[in-house]
Parts: sequence; structure tokens; C-alpha cells
Amino acid sequence: MKKYVKKVIALGLMGAMLLTGCGSSKSDVAGTSDAAETEEWEATDTEESAAAEWEVAEEAPAEEWDGGNYEAEEKAVNSAADLCEDVAGSEEAKSYLESCYEYEPIPEVHSNEEYSEWEEKGFTSVQNEPLSTFSADVDTASYSNLRRLIREGYDLDMMPEGAVRIEEMINYFSYDYEDPKGSDPFGVTTQISSCPWNEEAELLMVGLKTEDINYDQAPPSNLVFLLDVSGSMYSDDKLPLLQEAFGLLAENLTEKDRVSIVTYAGDDQIVLKGAKGNQTKKIKKALNSLEADGSTNGSAGIETAYALAESYFIEGGNNRVIIATDGDLNVGLTTEEELEDLITEKKESGIFLSVLGFGTGNIKDNKMETLADKGNGNYAYIDCLREANKVLVEEMSATLLTICKDVKFQVEFNPAVVESYRLLGYENRALAKEDFNDDTKDAGEIGAGHSVTALYEIVLKEPLDGSMSEEEINRLKYSDEYKKEYGEEKITSRAAMKEWLTISIRYKKPSEEESNLLEYPVGYECYTNKPSDDFIFVAAVAEFGLLASHSAYPEDASVKHVEKALNSIRLNDEYKEEFLELVEETEL
Repeated sequence: MKKYVKKVIALGLMGAMLLTGCGSSKSDVAGTSDAAETEEWEATDTEESAAAEWEVAEEAPAEEWDGGNYEAEEKAVNSAADLCEDVAGSEEAKSYLESCYEYEPIPEVHSNEEYSEWEEKGFTSVQNEPLSTFSADVDTASYSNLRRLIREGYDLDMMPEGAVRIEEMINYFSYDYEDPKGSDPFGVTTQISSCPWNEEAELLMVGLKTEDINYDQAPPSNLVFLLDVSGSMYSDDKLPLLQEAFGLLAENLTEKDRVSIVTYAGDDQIVLKGAKGNQTKKIKKALNSLEADGSTNGSAGIETAYALAESYFIEGGNNRVIIATDGDLNVGLTTEEELEDLITEKKESGIFLSVLGFGTGNIKDNKMETLADKGNGNYAYIDCLREANKVLVEEMSATLLTICKDVKFQVEFNPAVVESYRLLGYENRALAKEDFNDDTKDAGEIGAGHSVTALYEIVLKEPLDGSMSEEEINRLKYSDEYKKEYGEEKITSRAAMKEWLTISIRYKKPSEEESNLLEYPVGYECYTNKPSDDFIFVAAVAEFGLLASHSAYPEDASVKHVEKALNSIRLNDEYKEEFLELVEETEL
């Protein structure tokens, strides 16, 4: 293709000069046409000469275009290119002509990729809707997919609609949140400070963290690897990467675990049944024997995988199907609605689900997200071996061991303090307020060692005026004199005196169907002018997400501001450092 592009550009340059009268002397066009012997430019003679050389190239035998010699073509192209170079003359003219045809390489558009779209919600009046209800989400696929797109050359304006989910971006990273206390399944961290991109709002961070356990201490696992080996999985970033990724997982399983492998293409096939987790060579041999070919009957594979998981079901254990695919299901049940019905039925078996997405150009993010959301599962996108190691080794317990299911949040805002609010992300996780107390309504799952973060922009009814709270004044040595001087009513603002909101969380234990309720009031005591590094980092990720998702409410968000925030804190792990590199790359 490069040869043809070169030819077209060269002839385009020549045509441009003919139209504009470039070159008026004999010396400028010497050697291009026998007719160019006069002082005047003979346009027709030049055109005939170029056309003649073009015809030579066009008449070359077909085989010469495929690995043969390209002398005729090169002759025509070089002649036109030489003409342009001679006519350009000075450095100034040459630079101008070259600049006319300079272009930035455009990354390949992945037209076959599919993403779900949703309607972004703006600020909501507390008076009209005091309750904000949504399902927990620990999926991380959107971030690693965004990273892949940026590395392929996409800028933020080019991101496909629906590809960027802010909640998955902020939940990709680990934070130093409070650990669980007593019998609570998770610790809760709350912090409020000024919103970096919206001077009229404050930013509320709510962070949950479950107990991190060593996988050796986890109950036995019954795992079924459901692997897509259809023709669309042929490329290096699909099946070969999948085989390496599951090989890493196999190296970390134990004797108490059981592993089965089901593949699907035009039909499904059981490759391995109930192998012990410490039979690493046997598992890897089965993985390495796989080859990609055929159509994609994913629904048949799902049926077989769940049936196999049920046959090796471990009471009190971790029973899970792990689907690895690009999501391109083209045989059997293929629509999001059909897959949702199928997987919703299967989750009643007590078998959990993990979905791992692979590949570029053909990924069906919408279908993979549906499978994870409706199948009591989580969804990660594997774009490289390091990401596979993060998901399947470093975060093995979080990925494979669910400790809380159907986790729901409901935040009630105090209308005396908060005027309006906006939840960042979670659009496709929104629940009706009545769903919160309905234990039949499905919600998100959280694994061991997972953290979940939610951010709200909140606009206060009365802006903070710097006044001290009653508790702060009472701690003063001269508190009585302070009160006498300023008067009780003028000491504090209403925001400092009252609760701002209450966070309610419902969850179920993995083997139970009745939920438990936890409540956490939040007020001025959570406000700080010096937010933590975690707060600054998660706010920076969200701000970048506003830009990448083409938010209608970016306010003053900018990549430069995100970069400045990240450089102001200590980035304490390689994944946070990598995020800064991505931000810097979009600035180039």
C-alpha cells in the first residue's frame, strides 16, 4: 500500500503545480519532457510525459505487483517526485510543498468492537430525589481497555462511545482504606474536600475494603475454564495470551482445588475434567494443545461449563466458571438480552462467574459486561501478560473468591445541608430506590481484598465559610471566651452542625439469600482542606475519566490539571505510576 500512497502523493504534487503554474523556467523542468526546450512551460507536453510514464506502470504484468520488480511503477513515481523536488527549488518552497502533504498517522478504527451506551446523569436536586441507589462494581475492564486504546494511538476525543466507565477506572487501583473491624465484612473510609474540577462543588469519596486473605487459607475451589477457541481468537493477543494467562493461574492453584476445561467454537468440547489444582503440567498441557478455528457458539459452551461445574460442586467451597473470550458470539444465543436470560438462570446454581476479555479489533465489551453483571461475577480485560499476572496472581483471591454478594449502596442526603449531587460513573449500575430493600434484586459481588470506591460531586446549600464546628471550639483552651465574643449562633455554619448524608450498604454472605444492613452517617468531621494522597489520586482518575468518556459535565477538567495533581503526590505502586505515564502520553 505504501507504494500506491507514494505514487498518489507524487502525482498530486505535480497536479497542484500544474494548476498553480509552479516553475516558469527551463532549468526548473529540465529532463522532464523533450518539448520543454522553450522558456515557456509547456503544460500539455509535461502532462503527456507524466501520463506516458504512468501508462508504463499501469501496463506492468499483474505478477510484478506481488513480490516482483516494481521498476515501471518506481520510474513513474520517482520521475514525478524528481519533478516536484526540482520545481520546489529553495528550502522555503520545499518546506511549504512538503507541509501541504504532511499528515499524522491515524490509528486503526476498530469498527467491529461493540460497547454499551448509557445516558449520563447530571446533578440531581436533593429536594426532588434525596436517595441515590446503585449496585457495587469491582470490574476493571474499562481501564485496561482504555490503556490499550491510548497505546494504540487514540487521543481522548477518539475514544469509542461507551468504552470508558469511570467507576471501573477508579476501582482498578488499590487504596489504603480502613480495614474491616469486628464482624463487619468491610471497612469504610469517607473523606470530603473541594472538587478539583468544579469550584462550586465539594467531592465526597466513599471507599470500602474487604479483608485480604492468602489464597492458601481460602476454601477449596472448583474452577471450570470456559475458553473461546473460535477463529476470531487466532491472533497473538487472544488465544496465545490466554494460554499464558491461565498457565500463570495454574501455577498458583493447590491440591485442594479442582480444574476442568471446556472449549467452544462451532461446538463445545470438554478438554479436561476435575484435575487436581497441583497437577500443573497436566493443566498446562491441556491449555497448550488448544488451537483457534471455527465459529463461536458461546451459549453451548456456557451450558456445558455450568453442567461440569455442578458435577464437581464443592459444598462450602468456591465454585466458579471463568470465561475467556473476545465476546464475539455468533452462533446460538448471541444478543445481550438472550445472554442475560441464560446467565441469570445459571447463577441460581450457586456458581459464580469471572469474565476475562482478550484481543483488539473485534471485542464485544457489551456482551462480556452483561455476562459478568448478570452472572454474579466480575469482568477484567487482559491486554498483556502483566495484566494477566495482576488479575490472576496478584489479585487471585479478589478475582476468584467472592465474600459479599448482591452489594448495594444507598446514599440519603440531608436537604438542610446538601442542595444537589452527582454520582460519578455507575450509570449502568443504577437501581430504583425500592430495589435497595428488595433481596430478590441482583447487585454486585465483592471478592476478598477488593476495594470499592464511589465519588459524588455535592453542592452545599450554604458554602463552607471556614467556621469551626462546635466540637472544635469545645477543644479550645479559651472556648468559653470564644463563645462570649462571637455568640453561639454565629460560631458555626449549619453544614458544620448537622449530618450531611448517610451511607447505607446491603450485602449477603455468599451462601445466604437474606441481606444484612450497615449504616454510616457522614458530616463535617469528614471534611478536610488537606485531602489524602488516595483522595487526590482517585479524583485525578475520575477527572481523566470525565474527559475520556466525553462527559457533558467536565467543568474545568483538563489533562494538564490531572498531570499536576498526580505529580503532587507519592505514587506508591507501578500501576499508579503507569497511569501517570498514560496521562503524559495524551499530552504529547
